[in-house]
Amino acid sequence: MKIYTKTGDKGTTSLIGGTRVAKSHLRIEAYGTIDELNSYIGLVRDQEVNKGRLDILKEIQDRLFTIGATLATDPDKNVKMATPDLHEEDITLLEQEIDKYTAEVPPLRAFVLPGGHQSVSFCHLARCVCRRAERLAISLQEVSPVDDLVIKYLNRLSDYLFALCRKMTQELGAEEIAWKPRM
Repeated sequence: MKIYTKTGDKGTTSLIGGTRVAKSHLRIEAYGTIDELNSYIGLVRDQEVNKGRLDILKEIQDRLFTIGATLATDPDKNVKMATPDLHEEDITLLEQEIDKYTAEVPPLRAFVLPGGHQSVSFCHLARCVCRRAERLAISLQEVSPVDDLVIKYLNRLSDYLFALCRKMTQELGAEEIAWKPRM
């Protein structure tokens, strides 16, 4: 099987269901950003500090593939193939991890500047891409159906990534830099 099909050479691609759309279509932008986020999660997963979190990070990557498949499916077509789905339990898992990390780090008293350690910075990048994916999914939902669980999951995932940043900072002995606005 070849990697290239040449069917996109004129700037279009197919959704699951067969509908061809421009590669600049909001639906393509949304699931392309999910793919970008998944790559950043892979980078976060590969950090030595996260060796004990491989299972949860792989689970998140799997859920992101699920979201990508959901967003890549034409909502106006009755697609016969089985596609994976999200469950409320996926969000509950993120919330449990957020609560665990939050209980283990000092209380947050100010906004935190991204950085402090390269591994933490990678996680902050993933968090920002997650927020962008969430905004794109919401924009798409304004013109075409998007499962509410997709948006809820992305919202909670960005919170998870922030909590993970703080936990990684603690574990790495890095400085968490509070934002002190100039007045």
